[in-house]
Amino acid sequence: MFSHITASVSHTSTSLTAITAFSRRRPVLPAAVFRFSPFKSQKSRPFTVFSMDGSPSPSGTAAVDSISDGLRNQRLEGVKDDSYVATNSLDNDGAAQKRVKLKLEELRWDHSFVRELPGDPRTDLIPRQVFHSCYSKVSPSAEVENPQLVAWSDSVAELLDLDPKEFERPDFAQKFSGASALDGAMPYAQCYGGHQFGTWAGQLGDGRAITLGEILNSRSQRWELQLKGAGRTPYSRFADGLAVLRSSIREFLCSEAMHSLGIPTTRALCIVTTGKYVSRDMFYDGNPKDEPGAIVCRVAGSFLRFGSYQIHASRGEEDIGLVRTLADFAIRYHFPHLENLSKSDSLSFSTGEGDDSVVDLTSNKYAAWAVEVAERTASLVSQWQGVGFTHGVLNTDNMSVLGLTIDYGPFGFLDAFDPSYTPNTTDLPGRRYCFANQPDIGLWNIAQFVTTLSAAELINDKEANYAMERYGTKFMDDYQSIMTRKLGLQKYNKQLIGELLKNMAVDKVDYTNFFRLLSNIKADPNTPEEELLLPLKAVLLDIGKERKDAWTSWLKSYILELSTSTIPDGKRKNLMDAVNPKYILRNYLCQSAIDAAEQGDFDEIRRLLKVMERPYDEQPGMEKYARLPPAWAYRPVTGSFASGLEVQKWK
Repeated sequence: MFSHITASVSHTSTSLTAITAFSRRRPVLPAAVFRFSPFKSQKSRPFTVFSMDGSPSPSGTAAVDSISDGLRNQRLEGVKDDSYVATNSLDNDGAAQKRVKLKLEELRWDHSFVRELPGDPRTDLIPRQVFHSCYSKVSPSAEVENPQLVAWSDSVAELLDLDPKEFERPDFAQKFSGASALDGAMPYAQCYGGHQFGTWAGQLGDGRAITLGEILNSRSQRWELQLKGAGRTPYSRFADGLAVLRSSIREFLCSEAMHSLGIPTTRALCIVTTGKYVSRDMFYDGNPKDEPGAIVCRVAGSFLRFGSYQIHASRGEEDIGLVRTLADFAIRYHFPHLENLSKSDSLSFSTGEGDDSVVDLTSNKYAAWAVEVAERTASLVSQWQGVGFTHGVLNTDNMSVLGLTIDYGPFGFLDAFDPSYTPNTTDLPGRRYCFANQPDIGLWNIAQFVTTLSAAELINDKEANYAMERYGTKFMDDYQSIMTRKLGLQKYNKQLIGELLKNMAVDKVDYTNFFRLLSNIKADPNTPEEELLLPLKAVLLDIGKERKDAWTSWLKSYILELSTSTIPDGKRKNLMDAVNPKYILRNYLCQSAIDAAEQGDFDEIRRLLKVMERPYDEQPGMEKYARLPPAWAYRPVTGSFASGLEVQKWK
């Protein structure tokens, strides 16, 4: 409900509770109320910044924008930290550096995960509990017959130093379907657990994803390659380990679309069909049908999840040590700036809870790591809210420790603005993972993560609570900044933004198109009242006089706020268009591409990929990809939009 997300942010002076299945091994953190309100400002308790001798810094009290930025700036002289660049899917290649173009056989493989972490001694695929191990060695086993390359990403190939001509190889589809081994690969499936819909589910693991290994590129960035849908693993339980073309297209396109929007995400190198059919009950109505099988090659700096740590903490004393082992691994390869932190900077903070309440992030790398994971997660969720993206399944096994969007299942971008929107039909009764709840769920998941570190005695309760506080502060700072820029304002205006989102919810205004058109409003308080709504006519559909009056009133306030700025209308429009995309991966666009692909026509997937690579540009001739969903994309039972994954397309 809209009232939920417009409730006031509040928290007591006590700490937050982290409720997990393993809290019995550590003291339960004291309870507190912590509700996020994306549409109201948060007054966070300031933290007193201390010098390393314990005295307050000259700046007195300060609200730190991002502690993790300060930690990264502490990297040792001469140590190159590419992990954050890789995490955010940016290519830091300088213009002077000549582009490296390698054949598949020339890729530089590394296998740190397999080399440095304990593995399953068994090599069979029998579904089972895998103890004392972080992974199981397993080879792709999906049946393949005349596989075809469906689509590919040239920008991901560039990350890997892969020559794009390699996509033309006659054996490329064979290799990326798993039918033919890639030279240098050492495949495995990862062991992890997780909370699903708030309940501890025990061991989950890679049930249909097989990691091939890590590629080190010419910029010393580390990229894991993973085949999703490549066959059974010991973690498949009763499933077949396969994937269908429908879901593979959605994951491929959204991975690349999110990257182009500037949102941290796993990437996708390519999709191939297997030439075989897979039986799936798409609508969970007892009527399975055969669908084309496919495999998508996913790429990320790491596929480590919150659940990668939870599984070992849940198993008691015999496996609890693996939490530390896996934390050391993650820090060494993906957060190297946290090793040997310098004591020269003021990274010690008072939580305001007495004399013994200082958290010194330079004295415990695990605490610094927990804070950075919390901040990256908060920043990620704020960016989702900014573009109207709903993940759909924010279980802890779907939360990346690198702060990436990971595991694209039933996702969806908002069309009509509905804070209770969920693309996941399984989630419809409680809407735990709806758009409005994502900030709170992010905190809940961070609570499970820091409690796991606490159970392994890597951090204490103060440090765990501080990480959760940092999540709250970082989320609100980033979200308010995003919304301020989306409206072209000079400063955050809680009342103005709150009224806007309330109006959008009442009239179910298209989220993306509204903000794109808003940049056409002129900062002229003398605009005749009858002309105020004209720039928004395309999105303010079928509204009566009462609603027109409400919008007119809001626009008058908005224009008055704009008029206080010295930025010319043209420049403000350019700034707003740079943060408000024209093109998003709407579900109906995915479904249209899927329909064509299932008939053997892959052209629409490739066209859609090209459009989504430039979401902020006008792209003359491509306007149809920015249109409102057609009538068939609506689900008449609930009034929300079809997901294309679990909801039938109505025609």
